[in-house]
Amino acid sequence: MLARLLSLIFITLLTACSGEPDTGPLEIKWDRDACERCRMVLSDPHFAAQIRYYPAGKKRSVVEKFDDFGCAALWLEDKPWKDDGRTEFWVADHRSKEWIDATTATYVLKKTTPMEYGLGAQLEAVSGSMSFDRAKVHISEVEQRFNVHGLQLEQRLREQAKQRENTQ
Repeated sequence: MLARLLSLIFITLLTACSGEPDTGPLEIKWDRDACERCRMVLSDPHFAAQIRYYPAGKKRSVVEKFDDFGCAALWLEDKPWKDDGRTEFWVADHRSKEWIDATTATYVLKKTTPMEYGLGAQLEAVSGSMSFDRAKVHISEVEQRFNVHGLQLEQRLREQAKQRENTQ
């Protein structure tokens, strides 16, 4: 009986210690993991992001992965854990690919990022770089342009379909 109890304790301890860490970013499986917001496969380690948060009523954290800082910032904006002090927001340094804290990083304009938000993260401020808060404003502005163009495209497609119906 004692051996069985000790075995059960050992297995419990081993299981508890073998899980994912409860802080920091996780390893990304490139070209296999998908962005939580847009569902694109994560393929560029220069622009990826991760958010670790604690869902209501849960003791363990959850990590979501993103292909672009813009996707992560937009996804987090309406979540109830956005302002929870335990929430961690990580971005890849666009040069070294190392994980850095998104809230203390600075952001520089880049020509191409996976979702075209156009920002690369780094630790050092340089001329023209943006703070975290300014970078979120930039992302919102880009998203507005995407939405306007998407609505215009949808309207043009409807008009074309209507014209085809009228000519038939």
